[in-house]
Amino acid sequence: MTKTITRVPDSASDLLRELADLPAGPERDALRDKAVRAWLPLARHLAHRYTGRGEPDDDLLQTASVGLLKAIDRFDTTRGIEFAGFAIPTILGEIRRHFRDRTWSVRVPRRMQELRIAITDANNTLTQSLGRSPTVADIAAHLHTTEDEVLEGLEGARAYSARSLSTPLSEDGTTTLGDTLGETDHDMELAELHIALGPAMATLAERERTILSLRFFGNLTQSEIAERIGVSQMHVSRLITRALAKLRTELSAG
Repeated sequence: MTKTITRVPDSASDLLRELADLPAGPERDALRDKAVRAWLPLARHLAHRYTGRGEPDDDLLQTASVGLLKAIDRFDTTRGIEFAGFAIPTILGEIRRHFRDRTWSVRVPRRMQELRIAITDANNTLTQSLGRSPTVADIAAHLHTTEDEVLEGLEGARAYSARSLSTPLSEDGTTTLGDTLGETDHDMELAELHIALGPAMATLAERERTILSLRFFGNLTQSEIAERIGVSQMHVSRLITRALAKLRTELSAG
């Protein structure tokens, strides 16, 4: 038989005890909504702790509210613990997952994401306790890890945010960040190849060098080359194959 609420609970904790006694149904849903509204200030307070980290306040509050709903649905009143003690880590965990999963510009391993959060928290804690900015050694000792792992976490944190290549750099907006980035110069690669190709070509017989020059620099077909040097097209094909094999061997050895 469905229990009927005969009074409005006196406190937010009373709401949760009433909620635990009700079976699924419209009455329980209404009381759950009331519990959410009663505890929403806690979620709002915890979300506010993460403002200024690049996420909109509305998104943080929404994420904290999801954590609050999970806490309300999972809370066991028979364990004898205060709801706040259960809800706070649940809500904070939801907020941290939000930062870990949705705010990185470049995907990095979860271990690196969690390490960045731990380093940030350690830096805030140590700055207050030490009265100065902590060193890498201070953070490593606080997290019970190595300095190399802290440095790895700091390096990985650079993937957290990124700038668009369309970001304007000049006052008139004509120069963007992408305009300042260099590109691969294929002409330089060809120059290196030409330098290496000269000595390799010198190892070929004169007729082989002539055939390759006519084919790849003169753009003649094998039939046209055969007619010009007085051999069959099939023989030209074999000479080209053999000459190219020699060149590959020389260039690989070089």
